[in-house]
Amino acid sequence: MLFAKALLPTLLFSGSFVACFGVDKQQGKAVSSAQKPNIIYILADDLGYGDLGCYGQQRIETPNIDKLATSGMRFTQHYSGAPVCAPSRCVLLTGKHMGHSYIRGNDEWAERGKVWDYRAMLADSVLEGQRPLPADLVTFPQLLQKVGYTTGIVGKWGLGAPNTNSTPLDKGFDFFFGYNCQRQAHTYYPVHLYKNRSRVYLANDTVAPGTKLEPGADPLDSRSYAKFTLKQYAGDLMFSELSSFVNRSQAKPFFVFWATPIPHAALQAPQRWVDYYVKKFGDEKPYLGDKGYFPHRYPHAAYAAMISYLDEQVGLLVRQLKDLGLYDNTLIIFTSDNGPTYNGGTDSPWFNSAGPFKSEFGWGKGFTHEGGFRVPMIASWPGKIRAGSTSEHVSAFWDVLPTLCEVSGSKVPGDTDGISFLPELTGRRQKAHPYLYWEFPETGGQQAVRMGKWKGIRQEIKKGNLKIALYNLETDLQELQDVSAKYPEIVRQMEQIMVKEHVPATQEIFRMKAIGD
Repeated sequence: MLFAKALLPTLLFSGSFVACFGVDKQQGKAVSSAQKPNIIYILADDLGYGDLGCYGQQRIETPNIDKLATSGMRFTQHYSGAPVCAPSRCVLLTGKHMGHSYIRGNDEWAERGKVWDYRAMLADSVLEGQRPLPADLVTFPQLLQKVGYTTGIVGKWGLGAPNTNSTPLDKGFDFFFGYNCQRQAHTYYPVHLYKNRSRVYLANDTVAPGTKLEPGADPLDSRSYAKFTLKQYAGDLMFSELSSFVNRSQAKPFFVFWATPIPHAALQAPQRWVDYYVKKFGDEKPYLGDKGYFPHRYPHAAYAAMISYLDEQVGLLVRQLKDLGLYDNTLIIFTSDNGPTYNGGTDSPWFNSAGPFKSEFGWGKGFTHEGGFRVPMIASWPGKIRAGSTSEHVSAFWDVLPTLCEVSGSKVPGDTDGISFLPELTGRRQKAHPYLYWEFPETGGQQAVRMGKWKGIRQEIKKGNLKIALYNLETDLQELQDVSAKYPEIVRQMEQIMVKEHVPATQEIFRMKAIGD
């Protein structure tokens, strides 16, 4: 893979490894020997398993994220909480898989009124945001606060509207800057973002979602797309706030949840990066907005530009940590909330965004196939994680809560579905899941189980289908050969797991009658 050499400087990682944190091998828990480690959790949005160079990407350059893998551990069998945004984040923060999770789909809380009317939302903040989490539902940032961490989130929230008891400041964060509402994150040039509980208005004009080119505009002329590039790019503003949070929080251990909306559509990226990839890829067919979001003259270049822009920021953050003397005592985890999408001009198959899995509609985002929620995960922690290591440990988002509780010295709640992967990070004996379970009430209703080499999937549950398709992931990563007829006993085990792990959803919108809701 070629890297940017002339246009932008590559930010290299360096520095000595200083051990500031110990591990009690008998108890399997992290214990403080000098200072609790800082923790930075970077969550990309709709980034596929194959969108990074260290996971095989050939067209998009990600040298800084690849350096994280070189300095730490690359996981090959890590799964997100769900195949779409909001439920995946709920699973991540609460440590409860989708069979127990409060949020199980992208619920826009439509009973409030015109929640999809951008002008109505601008006029009335009550229409912003998604359905809130219950007041008594505990998140792991709340647990980190209790053991002395300063906590911040920068990026996209999506788990509770303004004026509810489920804003970031109510759910464990001391600081928030970004999008409260995931619908408003469908543009990188919003009219406003949020800082803590207040709107911060930007020097951007409104462009209605779904706006297309003017009638008669030449689709091959870049000037026809000018109205989709406004004055203040959210990615720049959010990174500036992230950097400032790190600067002012360094006196105490801190936790940063960098929930970047990149590379979720719309396709909007800094022009210098778009120009770089236009030069690299050459001319291409424009995207005219027929699959949602905004048009773009160079859609392939724009998608690659968004990811390389994020990669550049990761490099800047690592350099900041080193300059402040914090890098050696910081655990950095990089991952994605679900697999690659199929809309907005992203063209995941062209980039091979799902890597060894399928990424077309029906296989990537929104579906419980591997391409929908097997995601990249990289962990870097100097002196604790062996540089350049690779892990085949099967893990998922609900494991993050117990892991970070152990890292921080916080008590692990008894009701988590997760298993800490701290032993895997630090080279000790790791406990394994007997299986992983998901359910997803959208796109027809789905359930899935990963058990060893076996993957079982139910689809179209809302149409009454309860048949389980069975795949052998050792020989069929793309899940093309249903072998359920050959292994009825494995199918019966899958059925039992699906019954055992499912608790009826609290909200009607997430219920599936065919499985007993």
